[in-house]
Amino acid sequence: MTSSHFVTIDFGSIDPEHGAPAADRVISGDPQFRTWNCDEAEGGLYAGIWEATPGKWRIVYDEWEFCHILSGRSIVTEEGGKEQRLEAGDSFVLRPGFRGTWEVIETTRKEYVIRL
Repeated sequence: MTSSHFVTIDFGSIDPEHGAPAADRVISGDPQFRTWNCDEAEGGLYAGIWEATPGKWRIVYDEWEFCHILSGRSIVTEEGGKEQRLEAGDSFVLRPGFRGTWEVIETTRKEYVIRL
């Protein structure tokens, strides 16, 4: 029996959405995104897996996001703050109002939970 209240984060059966940062936010490289949105709930709650290829771009967060790095290496730097070097196993939260940059050094894949 399958429960509608249990959702496996399994991107193998989902076609990814393809994207990229807006051209005016790109600082270097040609970063490309793939997103497997595995679950969505009323009120703006999303969970899934995101992947980005090398490049650097400006980020601005209006939402709250929990991230867990599955593979790759990235550097996230908050405006006026120090850079945070991220690799497989690292977890963090970006809160609404976060402004800075995301630089993918080696193609990075993360699990995410977003709340708008």
